Amino acid sequence: MIRIKSPHEIEGIRRAGSVLADTIRETRRRVRPGTTTQELDAFVRFQIEDRGGKPAQLGYSGFPASLCASVNNEVIHGIPGRRVLHEGDIIDLDIVVDLDGYLADASVTVPVGKVSVERERLLRITRECLYLGIQKARSGNRIHDIAGAVHRHARNAGYDAVRQFCGHGVGAEMHEEPQVPNYPGRGPNPRLKAGMVLAIEPMINAGGWEVEILEDGWTVVTRDGSDSAHFEHTVLVGEERGEILTPWDDDGTALP
Repeated sequence: MIRIKSPHEIEGIRRAGSVLADTIRETRRRVRPGTTTQELDAFVRFQIEDRGGKPAQLGYSGFPASLCASVNNEVIHGIPGRRVLHEGDIIDLDIVVDLDGYLADASVTVPVGKVSVERERLLRITRECLYLGIQKARSGNRIHDIAGAVHRHARNAGYDAVRQFCGHGVGAEMHEEPQVPNYPGRGPNPRLKAGMVLAIEPMINAGGWEVEILEDGWTVVTRDGSDSAHFEHTVLVGEERGEILTPWDDDGTALP
């Protein structure tokens, strides 16, 4: 069942989103050569708890960290550890905040120092995919309007969207209905209604769309070894446009 959030619930998710946006802004500034993903995870946990929240990923289905840290060809769900970041890497910082029982979910893929032109372009195109998808998050549209906008932009750039994983409803739980794919397949295509809250999250591969899960049971990587980027906002579906509830952009960007 797709939940339409009440004004009270929306305000709770908005507060969680504010904590998450602050956490992402602070954490991305800590990304530099020589830093370990474990250090970033500890920093994320401190930032969330210092703001009165809880890292919702920690312990979720056994996940051992407060941050999903996915590097280069890792798509999502990378487990933080002793891995050292190097100049030219890219890393996805994927975080979920629980504040007083309300959840917000967001991610950003950031460069480590100076990256190649190819990786810089992948980040730019994937971020654009996110905002193009958000533009479709308005009452009367359908889920596949979001998916189509994401997929078209990725394909026009020579990339492809991951199919085995997707966005979702969020707010009362980490994963709610509906699923929000990044390509317009044959799955459910419900109509959007004002009050829905969606985690829109393009996962774009520089190569093919196929992925696989490593032996740790969590880390998803591209099958062909190509780079991947992942950007995500928690978005409130509105009558005229979507409202971003996790405004992590340093420049204050809402919608293009």
